[in-house]
Amino acid sequence: MKAIKKAVFPVAGMGTRFLPATKANPKEMLPVVDKPLIQYAAEEAVAAGIDTLIFVTGRNKRSIEDHFDTAYELERELEAKNKTEMLEVLRSILPSHVNCVFIRQSEALGLGHAVLCARPVVNDEPFAVILADDLINFSGKPCLKQMVELFDFQHCSILGTEPVPKSDVSSYGIVDGVEVKKGLMEVSGIVEKPAVDKAPSNVAVVGRYILTPKIFDLLENTQRGAGNEIQLTDAIAELLKEQRVLSYNFEGRRFDCGSKLGYLKAQVEFALEHKEVGEDFRAFLQTLDISAEDKVVPMKKPG
Repeated sequence: MKAIKKAVFPVAGMGTRFLPATKANPKEMLPVVDKPLIQYAAEEAVAAGIDTLIFVTGRNKRSIEDHFDTAYELERELEAKNKTEMLEVLRSILPSHVNCVFIRQSEALGLGHAVLCARPVVNDEPFAVILADDLINFSGKPCLKQMVELFDFQHCSILGTEPVPKSDVSSYGIVDGVEVKKGLMEVSGIVEKPAVDKAPSNVAVVGRYILTPKIFDLLENTQRGAGNEIQLTDAIAELLKEQRVLSYNFEGRRFDCGSKLGYLKAQVEFALEHKEVGEDFRAFLQTLDISAEDKVVPMKKPG
């Protein structure tokens, strides 16, 4: 089995939950402190040894391509003003050995279809899929690096998972199977957004996948499912009949930045850890209090 060197980023979604902010700006370009969500995802891929980033885009997504392109005019201006530190930040968005490929998904037919669009570039190699909406903070190894190292040992498809409250299972793809060691499951079944009383477990698939190229053949024949879309989950269910699939409860803290609340939580945690503003931001939060009416009010100073 070949090494994982390619990652697919499905970024063609409309981002309607963040309107009007996403009317003209892709949701993947929403910043968490000072970097857009898509850059965090790309950095995670590069840290896992990925050297080809495949972005499956749609209309109004040109700013993603521009973000990873060279901004010659801006660089010249920063050089002229001797802003070397900011210039280095700009030039280090991606290492020079990493290639970006952009593929247009002409019609929004779901995550499975978006992954299928990447087939001409992935070819017959195993690959990763990263959903930028799921921002994962970590203190050790990045999530995808954990999964790539597991793939190097297991040589099969791996689903990034985490336990969720039972009441939330209807928002996720849920896996069933036998736990072979703590946090690692041999998957026997997967169902997309089951009713609470029908869910086989509370282990949910989140936005990280490592898949073998066999998934493309299955996606070609996958009919529209939930939401009248081609669901990646349905193709994975078929893959289980032919190949071994594992689920892995990664180490790290995930923020669902596809929701407003998850996005706000990510802003707070990443801001507190930011080397430039973290200390001052923490001090600011300590000046706030929440009143009985759930309104933020300044705390009274002693004396």
